[in-house]
Amino acid sequence: MAAIAIDLRMHRTSGIGTYLRNLIPLVVASYPKDKFYLLGRIDEMSNYSWAYNENVVLIDCRSPIYSVAEQLELFRKIPRDTTLFWSPHYNIPLLYSGRLLVTVHDVLHLAMPQYAEGPHKQFYAKGMFAALRYKADAILCDSNFTKNELVRLTGQGRQALYAIHIGLDESWFHVKKHQSPHPKPFLLFVGNAKPHKNLGRLVEAFEAIKDKIPHDLVIVGQRKGFITGDRTATFKAAAVGARVQFTDHVEDELVSQYFAHADALVLPSLYEGFGLPPLEAMACGCPVLVSDTASLPEICGDAALYCDPHSTKDIAHKIRQLMDDEGLREDLRMKGLERAKQFAWDKCAEQTLDVIEQVLQKKRES
Repeated sequence: MAAIAIDLRMHRTSGIGTYLRNLIPLVVASYPKDKFYLLGRIDEMSNYSWAYNENVVLIDCRSPIYSVAEQLELFRKIPRDTTLFWSPHYNIPLLYSGRLLVTVHDVLHLAMPQYAEGPHKQFYAKGMFAALRYKADAILCDSNFTKNELVRLTGQGRQALYAIHIGLDESWFHVKKHQSPHPKPFLLFVGNAKPHKNLGRLVEAFEAIKDKIPHDLVIVGQRKGFITGDRTATFKAAAVGARVQFTDHVEDELVSQYFAHADALVLPSLYEGFGLPPLEAMACGCPVLVSDTASLPEICGDAALYCDPHSTKDIAHKIRQLMDDEGLREDLRMKGLERAKQFAWDKCAEQTLDVIEQVLQKKRES
């Protein structure tokens, strides 16, 4: 019987949290005879029904990520009978010496170190990625783009790398339109205000064409509370006035209504390791305009209109093109729905379980 420990501290976040909340229950259910140690806040993890499975043990672990405290706490609290430790982010437990599986969602801090805010953050990222390439027995990546970026920036490494696309919850395909959450026609941006999201250029592009379209720009995401927040973008948005609206954080149910009522999702991001909002928008029948860079072409395929994220002029031009062409919007709606159906959590879980089994089998043979 194997004992698999999983760092679940980030289960409430928007990106990695979505990954953990959807994937871990499927993995736990697939190994009913093996033990699972889940490390995180017990008062939060207790809200999940699957956390009460007979093979699940909750371990209280509260230290913040990217801290010295997390290294010490993880070392103390990872049970000694652990067969495999699964880290869902690159902040691996450095003092742990057993079998290690790591999920890398992106390598933004290596590819764009200017967004790491300071030499100490850059040094931390470089050190942790070097450590995981040395210690990990296998690495899961959300996309082929991230897998290739990891090799480009850290070398080949000693372990196998697997590109496994994350899934999309079925509920996104069954959203029923209610009253619009915004009183006017609108374009939608979904994402937190961080520099690599390129929100500043989007606001500039919108300002250039706002007198030629009836739409507002609605930004669903947090503006504050980030080490690497994009204050410049929020200042630019404020300067445009009431035509640009921030919602800050909203729950998925309301986000789905924004998707369902928006005339387009516009995501001119500079860097995405995967990019879940475009798929969520597609599942809700919302046309999508995204960057022609990073993982977005891999994920969106022919179901999106693409723009140059470095060109405010091109972003503005593509928005106008999409708003002026109802036929194009309808074509993207149809293609988007079919594209989104290709991404399922069951498929992600099946491929992830194959990797887990390979790592466990190596342990049995060693």
